[in-house]
Amino acid sequence: MHEYLYLIIALAVLLVGGLVGLVTTRLRGGGRRSPVEPPAPAEPRVGEDAETPRDTPTRTVEDALLPSPEAPALEVPESRAGRLVRLRQRLARSQSPLGRGLLALLSRDVVDEDTWEEIEDLLITADMGVTPAQELVARLRTRVKVEGSSSASVQDILREELVTMVDPSMDRSLSVDRHEGRPAVLLMVGVNGTGKTTTVGKLARVLVADDKQVVLGAADTFRAAAADQLATWGERVGVPAVRGPEGSDPASVAFEAVKSGIEQEADVVLVDTAGRLQNKAGLMDELGKVKRVVEKQTPVTEVLLVLDATTGQNGLQQARVFRDVVDVTGIVLTKLDGTAKGGIVVAVQRELGVPVKLVGMGEGADDLAPFDPEAFADALLGVTG
Repeated sequence: MHEYLYLIIALAVLLVGGLVGLVTTRLRGGGRRSPVEPPAPAEPRVGEDAETPRDTPTRTVEDALLPSPEAPALEVPESRAGRLVRLRQRLARSQSPLGRGLLALLSRDVVDEDTWEEIEDLLITADMGVTPAQELVARLRTRVKVEGSSSASVQDILREELVTMVDPSMDRSLSVDRHEGRPAVLLMVGVNGTGKTTTVGKLARVLVADDKQVVLGAADTFRAAAADQLATWGERVGVPAVRGPEGSDPASVAFEAVKSGIEQEADVVLVDTAGRLQNKAGLMDELGKVKRVVEKQTPVTEVLLVLDATTGQNGLQQARVFRDVVDVTGIVLTKLDGTAKGGIVVAVQRELGVPVKLVGMGEGADDLAPFDPEAFADALLGVTG
C-alpha cells in the first residue's frame, strides 16, 4: 500500500517539475524576438547607372536648358552726307531766331544808329563776343549803305558776312589717317558736363562710317561709369575699348590703348580723358602728362576740346586753359541745337585760333556732324535748298 503511495508521489513530483521547467523557459525567452541587425550600407552601384565623378561644378537647370545669348547685331552708323542734312535741319529749327532778328532789324525802312546798336546787342547776346560783333556791324553798315536794304539784298549780305566771320578758310578736316605704320591718336579733353564721353562714342561712329578701324581708350578713370559708358558705345559698332581699374593712372590707360592700337594695326585711337576742372592746376598738369606719355609711342595727331555751346563766356575761359596745357587743334561744340546763341562758334574760334570741327545737335547716336560754315549761316537765316 505504501509502495503505491510512494509511486504516486514520485510521479506527481516529476509532473510538477516538468511543468515548472516549461513555464520558466517560456518566461525567459519564449515571448521575445531576437534583435534585428541593421542593414549594411549599400555598396556603390557599378554599371550603366553609375555617375562619373565631376571635376567641375554641376550646371544648373538654367545653364543646361537655356541657349547661350547671341551677340547683338552691330549698328550701321549714318553716313557723312546724312549727318550734314541733319545738321541743316537741326540748326534751322533752333538757331533761326538769331537770323530772323538780324533780318528784321536790317529790313527796317530806316536803319539808324539805334538800329545798329540793337544789331550789335543781338550779336553779343548770341555769344559772338564784343569785338567780333563790332567788326560784323561795321562791315554790314558799309555794305548796306552801298548795296541797299531790300529784303533780298540784306539776306545775301548778311549770309556772306556771317560765313566770313565763321571763316571758311580754316581746315576743319580730322587727322585720322595712319602715319608711318602707326595709328592716328585723338585726345578728347574738356570739363565735366560737356558730354565728352558721349562725344567720344559718337565720334567712333563717325569714323566707323568712314571705314576706319578704331580703338577706344577709357582714360577717364575717376568717374565710375565713364569706362562702362564708353565700352557700351564701342560694342554697338564693334569697336574695342581699353580700360583699367577705377582710380588707376589715366596716363597708363592711354598708353595701353595706343599700344593696343599699334598691335591691332588700327587706323585711329580715341582717348577719352577725365573731365578736368579748369581751376585745378594739378589735374591739368596730369592731363599734360597723358599727352606726353602717349607720345612716347606715337604723336598725338588731334586734341579736340569738347565745349558746351550754352556756357558762353565760361566756355571761353575753359578753352583758354586747355589751349595752354595741351595745344588744342580743334573744337567740338555740343548742345548747339539747344541754344539760339550760335555766335559762340565765332567767339571760340577767335579765342583759340583753331576751328570748330564737329558739332553735336541732339541726343541721338548719330547727332554729331562735321561743321560746315555755309550750312551754319544758311541755318541761322532760315535759308533752305
